[in-house]
This record gives sequence, structure tokens and C-alpha cells, in this order.
Amino acid sequence: MTKTRDNNMLYNRVGNSGLKLPAISLGMWHNFGKDDDLSKQLDLLTTAFDLGITHFDLADNYGGGFAEVNIGGFLKNEFKTHRDELIISSKAGHQMWDGPYGDWGSRKHLIAGIDQSLKRLQLDYVDIFYHHRPDPETPAEETARALTDIIRQGKALYIGISNYYGAPSRNMIQLLKQEGVPCLINQLPFNMFDQNAADSGEFHGLEKDGLGCITFSPLAQGLLSGRYLNGIPEGSRAATDGTCLESERITPELLKKVGALNAIAEERRQSLAQMALCWNLDFSPVASVLIGASRPEQIKENVQALENPSFTNEEMQQITDALNA
Repeated sequence: MTKTRDNNMLYNRVGNSGLKLPAISLGMWHNFGKDDDLSKQLDLLTTAFDLGITHFDLADNYGGGFAEVNIGGFLKNEFKTHRDELIISSKAGHQMWDGPYGDWGSRKHLIAGIDQSLKRLQLDYVDIFYHHRPDPETPAEETARALTDIIRQGKALYIGISNYYGAPSRNMIQLLKQEGVPCLINQLPFNMFDQNAADSGEFHGLEKDGLGCITFSPLAQGLLSGRYLNGIPEGSRAATDGTCLESERITPELLKKVGALNAIAEERRQSLAQMALCWNLDFSPVASVLIGASRPEQIKENVQALENPSFTNEEMQQITDALNA
């Protein structure tokens, strides 16, 4: 994987393509919704951009569509002279509107989805357009042809898939290749506590197919953020009903592992979160890792992780031992 360093940021080539992504990308899954303060959103974006984060990742359903609306306003105004310096990605495939065509992978949904996203973003095209999840009912050939037409209509520069593993992934990648529109990237969850993308063989398959990968949830919904070193703090995700991290998951055994990992990070002169990001990037074919942030300081800390991105064999073994203890 070709790597380029520009001041604070590393840029990695995505698979066999000509595109490079920043090693750290900013996602808008959280904190960019209807009720989130616009000035705080802008602070996050400008901080990220000033640190070399040139990739903003969205989906049509983030914030019920308001993430795209908000980012569209910023792109039209504060970032209007920087469009060609940015990679803007979006996705379709999850529930977005009522009725039988509001989700999954039919041609009807995907074409409507990209058109709605472009309208909200106030853009002529996105750089990467993903199918957000495999559709168990729609023929993969139909989904592939719709994605191909989105490229040929100039509505996206690259096609990606997300949450695809195994046979559905290999099949979609081959179908897109046959259509003359090679798939660029697969977006997958990956962290020290969820290594399915590697263990399932998907990483190996992507390498063989010449694709890159961008990973999300690198901090395991906050477990690897350092917030849970002494239990469940008030106001954390695990202490809040309705979040992705249930308090029952925070067991003494898990906290012991988190503490052991934190000790390794301290030896590397990093925070646990910083080490977790670098660990993610150590896996091929991962070109970039997606972070979320509620404060600019979090983005700054994450980018500082790239000052020490590499691991010794001993450190990797220590991490493996801590996870298996």
C-alpha cells in the first residue's frame, strides 16, 4: 500500500486504484443531526480539514437525512473553494422513507437514494457512493447495474460496498468488474474486540480482489476510548439507555482486558484510543479508519496517533495476549 505523509496526515492508496484516503477519516453517523449545534459541527469539520482529514463520510440515513443537509450547507458556504480537495462519500440501503422502495438494494431505491442525497448535499456528484448492506431478496445483478449506472451518469466517481462479507462480497465485486466499473472499497466494522473482518477472511479477499477497506467503530463504541478504565462513568454510552453499548457488556473480565491494553498504550506513549486507531491501520488492506467526534480536541488527539503508527512484533503479541487473557 502506497503511503504519503503531508505534515500531520498519512494518505494511503486504496487497493489498486489511483485514489488515496487520509489514514483517519471523519464520519457523520453521530453529532451531525437536526438538533446538533451547527457552529459545533463546523468546528469539527474545520478542525479535521486543517489537520489533513480530507474525507467526510456520510449516509442518507445519518441524522434522518439532516447530516447530509448540514454538510451540504457547509460545502456550499464555508468549504465552497475546497470541493476538489475533499472526498465526500454517502450510502443508500437502510430504511430512509416509507413504502416498499425505501431501503435495501433495488434499482428503484438506489437511483432515488443517490438523487435525494445529491439534493441534500447540494452537489453534482459524490466521490464514493456505497451500497450500505447486502439485500437478501434483490438479485445482485440488479444492484450492480444500478450502481454502475450511477457512475456512468456522473453522480459518483467511485462505487463502494459496506457490511459485505464472504460470498456476497466476492459476487458483487465480480459483477461490478464485469459491468466495467470496478468496486473501490468495502466499509466494515473492525476493532480489537470485533475482528470479524480479518477472521472471516474478508480482508484477504479484498486484497486478492485489489480493493481497499475503510473501517468504522475502531474504538468499539467507546470501550477503547479510555473512558471505561475505572468502570462505567456517568453520561457514557454504556450508562445511557438506547445506545449501541449495553452496560451488561462491561464485565470485570472485559475491564481487565481494557486495563491491560491501556498499559501497552502507555508504554508506547499513546492513549488507548490512539493505539486502537493505529492497530486498526496496521491491517492490510485498511486504507483509512473512520472516527466520530463530539469535540475538536478528540480529532486532534486522534490525528496525533499517527506520530507513532507502527508496532513491533512484541507489541502486537502483547496486544493479542491481553485480548486472549
